[in-house]
Amino acid sequence: MQPRVTAILVARDGAEFLDRTLAAVASQLRLPDAVVYVDAGSSDATSALLAAAGPTQLVSTTRRSFGGGVTDGLHAASPAESEDDWLWLLSHDSAPHPRALSNLLSAVEIAPSVAIAGPKLMRWDRPDTIAEYGETMTRFGASIALVENELDQAQHDLQSDFLAVGSAGMLVRRSVWQALGGFDPALPSVDAALDFSVRVRLAGHRVIGVPTARVATVGGPELFDRRTISYGTRARLGRAAQLHRRLVYSRAIMLPLHWLSLVPLAIVRAIIHLIRKEPGAVGGEFSTALRAAFSRGVGPARRNLRRNRKLGWKAIRPLRMSTAEAREHHAQQRETAAAAASPAVPRTRVGFLSGGGAWTVLLTAIIGIISFGPLLGASAVSGGALAPLSATIGTLWSSVGYGWHQINVGFTGPSDPFTAVLAVLGSFTFWSPSLSIVVLYLAALPLAALGAWWCAVRFTERAWPAAVAAILWSLAPPFLSSLNGGHLGAVIAHLLLPWLVIAVLAAARNWSASAGAALLFAAVVASAPSLIPALLVALIAWMVTHPRRIHRLIMVVIPAAVLFAPVVVAQAMRGHWLAILTDPGIAVVQDAPSGWHLVLGSPAASFTGWESVGSMLGIADATAPVVAAVLFLPLAVVALAALFLPGSRRAVPALVLALLGFLTAVFSSHLQLSLVGSQAAGIWPAAGLSLYWLGLVGAVVIALDVFKRGVIVPALVVGIASTLVVIPLLAAPLAGTSAIQASSQAQLPAFVTAEASTKPGLGTLELTAQPDGGLAATLHRGTGTTLDEYSTLVTTSTTLTAAQKELATLAGNIASRSGLDIAAELDKQHIGFVLLADAPAGAARETRQRAADALDGNAILAPIGDTSQGLLWHYDNLAPGTAPTGDSTLGTPLGILILGVTALVFFVTLLLAVPTSRGRRRSTVAETTDEGPSFDEDDSV
Repeated sequence: MQPRVTAILVARDGAEFLDRTLAAVASQLRLPDAVVYVDAGSSDATSALLAAAGPTQLVSTTRRSFGGGVTDGLHAASPAESEDDWLWLLSHDSAPHPRALSNLLSAVEIAPSVAIAGPKLMRWDRPDTIAEYGETMTRFGASIALVENELDQAQHDLQSDFLAVGSAGMLVRRSVWQALGGFDPALPSVDAALDFSVRVRLAGHRVIGVPTARVATVGGPELFDRRTISYGTRARLGRAAQLHRRLVYSRAIMLPLHWLSLVPLAIVRAIIHLIRKEPGAVGGEFSTALRAAFSRGVGPARRNLRRNRKLGWKAIRPLRMSTAEAREHHAQQRETAAAAASPAVPRTRVGFLSGGGAWTVLLTAIIGIISFGPLLGASAVSGGALAPLSATIGTLWSSVGYGWHQINVGFTGPSDPFTAVLAVLGSFTFWSPSLSIVVLYLAALPLAALGAWWCAVRFTERAWPAAVAAILWSLAPPFLSSLNGGHLGAVIAHLLLPWLVIAVLAAARNWSASAGAALLFAAVVASAPSLIPALLVALIAWMVTHPRRIHRLIMVVIPAAVLFAPVVVAQAMRGHWLAILTDPGIAVVQDAPSGWHLVLGSPAASFTGWESVGSMLGIADATAPVVAAVLFLPLAVVALAALFLPGSRRAVPALVLALLGFLTAVFSSHLQLSLVGSQAAGIWPAAGLSLYWLGLVGAVVIALDVFKRGVIVPALVVGIASTLVVIPLLAAPLAGTSAIQASSQAQLPAFVTAEASTKPGLGTLELTAQPDGGLAATLHRGTGTTLDEYSTLVTTSTTLTAAQKELATLAGNIASRSGLDIAAELDKQHIGFVLLADAPAGAARETRQRAADALDGNAILAPIGDTSQGLLWHYDNLAPGTAPTGDSTLGTPLGILILGVTALVFFVTLLLAVPTSRGRRRSTVAETTDEGPSFDEDDSV
């Protein structure tokens, strides 16, 4: 008796594929005995196409799943006539070869034990490529396609016995389908065929693949009810199916353990996904774990399995994939994916050693050691806008976050984002955090050259342009001016900008680069907040040119946004929105540079120090701008020439970046947001000029790359001229004209330091005469205020708190002959010393002298004398006690919340940023390597 075949074709919104599929079914050499077409709620022309094909039965259903459609179609089909009735399952995108059904039937006719026969699934657009052939699962239940996306050369035709086959084109014995209840309703797409095949195997039947039967298919079952699917959705569906099968297959005694392990494993797997650069799969881990924990489909599926199972799990053990085999299988997939992704003709990149990069870095290292040689052997650097860091690593990190900050009279609030940068920097020399700044100064020039060289080789295949870029960047006027002025934030931003460019350029392609760019972006804007507007504009422009990768580029700003959020809120509550752009650290009053200064790259009101050289040589002051302009001219000419050379389109983004940097510098130089005593301090424009210089250097690299053989002369001219223009800045530390100098940890006179070593909270009231005749009062604790203790919330504050008013009252009474007894207030503030700082000539010196006379006339203060920081008095009768303080970062719920969220965001970003060699996996379910309860033999999957 001939077997009877009922073909059930389920379609949903598949009109674009149905013509080919219906034609393929009609052209079968062995036609089905009955054809049932099921329209699963389509909204396109699917229903009309199915009706026009003239099926035996046409069924409309509201079920969206393939298995549900098959069930409804089977209900409409005529009853089975014998045990040799078969069901042929097809979807709208399953076009069988004319001999597909004939070959499937030939295979099952000679093997009565077979209940399922699956065809070789071929790619819809490439019929010579195997889309999938055979499925299995690992020890932990992860489903794996045995053959996937391989050119069909009959290499797998000898393999026929499988644990499972795909649902597309599956031929299944009707009696077995009905006995087992068909596909599990809890598995609407992914792993539905795998689960059904496993149950068929455990019921005592065989599952085979028929290599001579071919069916073209567009995609996997997850694409049945959708046009496209994201990687995150695919991973979520696969994980949901795996967890469902795990709970269904598990022994009853192990079920509670599996249930309890769902959320812990979700956390572990989320971390693994982050390490593998698969952030899109993280959310699905938690949603699927919670859904599986409270699923109503596990109970019915377990009862169905128990009712039909005749064999133990050992019966299918040979058909499952071992851990070692799974590891090898995935390694082969990664190698195949990497080979497919690699360019046919790899781009030639200049070698660091062979291309002169190492020699350029070595040259700048020698220049840096010579220039900043006076810092050799120092334990700290201070002066200008720079001060030592906290003495211990614990104290340094305690300054990070929301809590009590001991600067001046102290306050409770968030720390500056730059404090976190300082904490990371100080951790490199954890035994002496301030030493890290010394090391940074000595290595600053070669580090800058290294970053610029690696950035330049992304745009050129020639050695000369990269070497010139390294020289120009390491000897940039804004960089050297920031080093001499102690503007550490601008220095760090300058060092990191080339690496940020490298990371952002690659951020659109992979998550690792995106996360790396996010960390660099956070460090750059934390060090130089004035760059925020320009960098955001540049990043948005990059997003516009890469709209399909915008999700990766948006991530670049997330860590920085989290880091800045507390300070932004605090400044917004004061109404000082622009204050978030203020330079972190010590505010310094200085003359604003002119437009010409900024054009030439100088952030100070100086032409890179050539005025001092001119005065030494007896040359008129008007010569300095001429010399600086002439030496700057070669760089400007070559940079602008890039617009008129072949490939000029590449120079446009670089020059636009230069324009953004220049506008940032102009804006910064006119924006005064900080207060230093009675004077307003502007933003140091060097960070904007570094961005400006970066754009110019980029244009120079592009121009020199075009010159080819004629590159040597313009490269030498630009390099030599740009070096000569900064000679005064390089010589400043040696000549003693630099604001920074080697120092120790202490910032106060030795007498204060000695007593503060046993009394860490001892206060020193520093009085500084102001040009307007007033006095500025600053309260230091211990050995002095460290750089990590400074806060823009203090330097930008325009109102006095109650504590600041008390301090001002105390300072006024100390510096005048008021006759008021100040001992009680000194005891309350735990102040043991009064320091009257040095002052320049003029009104400030007269004010200082009056204050000195008043202090000398105060009986409770004992004069110590003149020190390197100024005149010092000691309060001998200080009562025992401690300085006023507040809660630490971990002492308040808000502090814990802010620290926890920030730490979590940066931890996740760091995991994504760690480079790995693993490629994204494209199989149905991501490989499982969790350490949860394993499945073995009777314990199932």
